[in-house]
Amino acid sequence: MDSLLLEWSSLVLRWLHVIAAMAWIGTSFYFIALDASLRARPGLPPGVAGEAWQVHGGGFYRMTKYLVAPAELPERLTWFKWEAYTTWLSGFFLMVAYYYWNAALLLVDPAVLDLPPVAAILASLAVLVAGYLVYEGLCRSPLARDEFRLAAVGSLLIVLLAWLLSQIFSGRAVLFHLGALLGTIMAANVGHVIIPNQRKVVAALIDGRQPDPALGRQAKQRSLHNNYLTLPVIFFMIANHYPLTFATGKVWLVAALVLVTGFSVRHFFNRRHRGETGPWWSWLVAALAIAALAWLTLPRAVAGAEAEPPRAALFAQAREIVEMRCAMCHAAEPVWEGVVVPPKGVRFDEERLLRLEAWRIALQTAWTRAMPPANVTGITEEERALLGRWAIAEGRR
Repeated sequence: MDSLLLEWSSLVLRWLHVIAAMAWIGTSFYFIALDASLRARPGLPPGVAGEAWQVHGGGFYRMTKYLVAPAELPERLTWFKWEAYTTWLSGFFLMVAYYYWNAALLLVDPAVLDLPPVAAILASLAVLVAGYLVYEGLCRSPLARDEFRLAAVGSLLIVLLAWLLSQIFSGRAVLFHLGALLGTIMAANVGHVIIPNQRKVVAALIDGRQPDPALGRQAKQRSLHNNYLTLPVIFFMIANHYPLTFATGKVWLVAALVLVTGFSVRHFFNRRHRGETGPWWSWLVAALAIAALAWLTLPRAVAGAEAEPPRAALFAQAREIVEMRCAMCHAAEPVWEGVVVPPKGVRFDEERLLRLEAWRIALQTAWTRAMPPANVTGITEEERALLGRWAIAEGRR
């Protein structure tokens, strides 16, 4: 019963997390695009930086932005904050329900560092706190006066962190933690800088004082950071479903290439929203980064190794390995403690199903070593290699 409740809790939290993230990302993209599309013209009210006309849903909208704030506040003011808060809170509870509850399987990899589950959880929390504090320190340092230098140093630190995490956690957990940390930074930007600065502006207007323009500039800087971090965050959060990204021993390179890709694509759209014709080179950079990412994570056994001739014994040997190392979970009635249904509905307890899943089995065990998680069933390198050869033979039947 506990396992079923945990499964449903994970599903509901993931559902909420995705919906909230869609709302947050959509809002972020919209306001960055709106800000870039504003155009000044004669006759605008005092203090207005520019306006933009938009059409949607059969209606026309006239959007204006004040450089600091209007002379007096409207009766109703909409705040955009709960999208960010809900995304982070649901994501954190999802991390607890999925990663922390199964820390021995999903956080700890004895082949990397054999940590007790409690120590792994404490290290995970420390990464989120320390990572945000380092980012906040950079943003408050003289380095923040140059956005390009700040982005370069920040990106290098993320890649360095990816390498450091790969010495502590499983590959799956490394990419997940990068996403969790960047998501924490983005949510903290909203809760610690953007919204408080806006409240200070509102308080100044209520008191009849002139708001400090620096508050708006600081909030806009953090909003722009969130805009550029969005695409890498999404990749890191979904990458744990794709073992080629996390289980081939090159996590820090994967992180670097994902940052290059995400930043390049966002840079293109941000410049386009300003009415510029380019920069088309951004797509070339993104395409090259994705190609390099695919090449670096290509299973070497697929890329060049010759498969041995199919033999009747090969299938029998592969089936015996799967039964010993995998089928305790991937069966109609799993026998592994805490597993009540086969993960992702994948079963290996019938010959037909086993042959259909040959390529996936090899991908998860032989070519990426993503499974079994933390190698809890003790599969050997020889057994992994045999499963890879068997999968190739099955593909040539």
